[in-house]
Amino acid sequence: MTGIVIGLSVAAPAAQAALPPAMLKSGTIRYCSSINLPPMEFMNAQSKPEGADIDLGDALAKRLGLKAVYINMPFAGLIPALLADHCDAIISQLFIKKSRLKVIDEIPYMLSHESVLTKPGAPKVPDLEALSGKKVASVTGTTATILLDKANAALKAAGRKPIDIVLFPDNTGALQQLQIGEVAAYGVSYEAGRYYAHKMPSQFALAGPPYFKIETGIGLRKDETGLNQALTASLGTLMKDGTYGRIFKKWNLTIDKLPAGG
Repeated sequence: MTGIVIGLSVAAPAAQAALPPAMLKSGTIRYCSSINLPPMEFMNAQSKPEGADIDLGDALAKRLGLKAVYINMPFAGLIPALLADHCDAIISQLFIKKSRLKVIDEIPYMLSHESVLTKPGAPKVPDLEALSGKKVASVTGTTATILLDKANAALKAAGRKPIDIVLFPDNTGALQQLQIGEVAAYGVSYEAGRYYAHKMPSQFALAGPPYFKIETGIGLRKDETGLNQALTASLGTLMKDGTYGRIFKKWNLTIDKLPAGG
């Protein structure tokens, strides 16, 4: 795990009063994040975290008079790390699901979509069942993997060949396997798929429109009611003063804004 400090603290807003004493004493908020999925979070050329989640995490920290520290780890390890107090919050495009809400709380801050990424010229994918019999990359613990598993259940019931799901611990490995042709497709968030299709159109293409819209949240331990209140209040302020909207416009993610975000 790698801890990276971002930003300088400023005069604390009223929401800071709700922060845990230990956080006030340290002057930092530690975010767990899987920093390899642009445009949400990735390392730039200077090996510093960048992306929409990073900008939002920085802005929330600044509103609370804190420094943002990002702890980089595989996506599947985010919730265990939070529960073990290795960080204070998760900001890493974590979808809000009933199963997750049984063990953590989440503050909604955006909508997310899923997509299928392929090589240019590959057949369109109208639904996941169209990937029957093909090798498809996915990242362990993600919603894309769950959706591919559900598609396989439907294929099995129909007597058709299942999708050969190839799991990777992070986005980098999955993307590389698609790039070199070891897999036919990659089940990934629409935000990331669109980023790669626009950045490297000779290498990647979206196989269809986005699907499976879902709210996405900042993950917190259930006993952190004060921090929950502070972050919720700060997020509301960022929505009202236009900061939230500017972040999503900067990263071409206006489709993902919450209605309350303007």
